[in-house]
Order: sequence, then structure tokens, then C-alpha cells
Amino acid sequence: MILYHGTTVEIKAPCIIRSEIGRDFGFGFYTTDIKAQAERWAMRRAKVEGRIKNVKLDAVVNIYEWERTAEALSMLSFPEPSIEWLEMVMRCRSDINWRHGFDIVEGKIANDNVGETISFVMQGIMRKEDAVERLKFEKINNQIAFCTERALETLTFVDSYIIKG
Repeated sequence: MILYHGTTVEIKAPCIIRSEIGRDFGFGFYTTDIKAQAERWAMRRAKVEGRIKNVKLDAVVNIYEWERTAEALSMLSFPEPSIEWLEMVMRCRSDINWRHGFDIVEGKIANDNVGETISFVMQGIMRKEDAVERLKFEKINNQIAFCTERALETLTFVDSYIIKG
């Protein structure tokens, strides 16, 4: 399976990305199977980081082949938004020290309107059940988080390209 990672540099050897803020599925190396999503993310990262560093940065999309049949890895998949998906995203975003114990987590990405809905639940403004029902009407993109070094071994760098424009 082909996966993409949008950023500002070529990444031949992916690594677990750790930061001071929570991510949807915890610390990991995040990819998508949607090329256009990776391109949008790369352009956004180049714009934001370039502004911070006061330089023009390239928007780079890295391409990987994923060997999905790694049987020794623990994988959790959320094909649609659900209470379980919502609870994991909320837990990972609110507690950067919490670890779910999976090598790979695949599911929907909580950004833009989705992120706003999750924020409403975290603030107690909306019930989880209502949030999941609301999210059924959103177009939500996919993400695959490689959360352990063992999981990263199933990714093979294929190529990268710079987005012109």
C-alpha cells in the first residue's frame, strides 16, 4: 500500500515524532493514503514553519510503501468515527504521557470541524454520542500513525517530491 507524509524535508528514515502537544493517536509518524491530503499538509507546514523561521521552505511529500501484513504488530483500526475513536483521540490529545500500547493506529483525522467537535466534547459542551452522530456528516480524511520503532520497520521509502507553486 502506498502512503504519504507531507512536511518540509525529505524523510528517508522515518522516526517517531514527539512534541509537547497531544496528537490524535499519540506520538508517532503520521501518514495518509490520500495524496491530496499530504500535499495540503506539506503546503501548510511550509507556510507556517517558513513564517516562524522567516524563510521560504519547500512543501515536500514523502512516499512510502507499507507492508501491511506484519502479523507480529498490534494494530487498531477505526474505519469510521465512533465512541472508542473519540475517546482515544481525547485521551491522546489531553495527556501526552498516556500510551495506548498499539504499534499502528489507523483512523480518521481530527482536524478543522472535526477538531472543533472534539473540543466541544472535551469542554463538556457536547455529549460523546452527539459528537459521533454529528461527525457522520463530515468528510473526514484518513491517517495511519506508526507509534513504535517496530511499526516503522514496515515502511519503505520510495520517493519524495516538492510541490510547485
